[in-house]
Amino acid sequence: MARLVLIAAGGTGGHMFPAQALAEAMVAKGWRVKLSTDARGARYAGGFPATVPVVVLSSATFARGGVLAKLAVPFRIAGGVVSALWSMLRDRPAVVVGFGGYPSIPALTAAWVLRAPRMIHEQNGVLGRVNQLFARRVDKVACGTWPTALPEGVAGEHTGNPVRAAVLERAGAGYIAPGDYPMELLVIGGSQGARVLSQVVPAAVAALPEAILRHLRVAHQARPEDLEAVVAAYAAAGVRAEVEPFFTDIPRRLSEAQLVVSRAGASSVADISVIGRPAILIPFAAATGDHQTANARGLVEAGAAVVMAEGGLDAGALSTQMAAVLGDPAHAEAMARAALAQGRPDATDRLVALVEALAGKE
Repeated sequence: MARLVLIAAGGTGGHMFPAQALAEAMVAKGWRVKLSTDARGARYAGGFPATVPVVVLSSATFARGGVLAKLAVPFRIAGGVVSALWSMLRDRPAVVVGFGGYPSIPALTAAWVLRAPRMIHEQNGVLGRVNQLFARRVDKVACGTWPTALPEGVAGEHTGNPVRAAVLERAGAGYIAPGDYPMELLVIGGSQGARVLSQVVPAAVAALPEAILRHLRVAHQARPEDLEAVVAAYAAAGVRAEVEPFFTDIPRRLSEAQLVVSRAGASSVADISVIGRPAILIPFAAATGDHQTANARGLVEAGAAVVMAEGGLDAGALSTQMAAVLGDPAHAEAMARAALAQGRPDATDRLVALVEALAGKE
């Protein structure tokens, strides 16, 4: 029978996408794959290969629910661990891989009890709570963002964050530096836009020098409730803008952009670096452990991006940073090259190699 890799992941896209990428690659290499998650995570598992069974285990978080729900958390997790142990004893995995989130606790705990080969993958530049718990209890810590803040004595391996096939198709796409011709500014703020970007970016664009503004076109992803105001702001400034709640063709738009203004989520940073584009990153201030600022650090230190804090963000300062890129072709091109040098288009392959190396230690 083919060897089994058990993938444990939480219910957010940030955890589930790299888990899905690994699942697809391992299935293609002839491995058996199981996904271990909770009921919430199972709802996000539709993109996994049809051959991957979903094992739903009991788990919980202290972050949600009332007092009674919080008191029940340890018992629910313990029930999930017992179920995971029973499942692993019947069908022992060669490797267990955790991608973070509370639903990964039962499988990783059971793997630790059984001393099965195990690893975690952290997407952000700061370990999430669950990965922080297991960092010293696994054989390998794979890091999607580099550098990643790790506990003392824990060594990480920079694999990168897997990106979608549509992004890989545009990997390293030629960059057209800003100039005296149509230019594209892409504004993205997570899956449904970011209010702070909708409030500040249109005014920042309007304040750009006329020599830049007359050539600029904007694609701005905004929340549905902000659409009308954002459209009106660009129209009042005479700026050609396409404003939508969701763009289905982000990889194409990234590849055609002269500059990207974005949040610093792990997936966004990975996409920007794999395609290779200059960026102004505005980390989400409420992110746990300020991990979006950590996500941006590699691009900033490489000279590929500028970080502006959300607190106190104003249109004038943002406009100045935009002009510094769009008004200096050589600088913009250097930023694009630096971003590309930070990219890890082979992130999934690196994860596969770690899994197979751990399996070889059985």
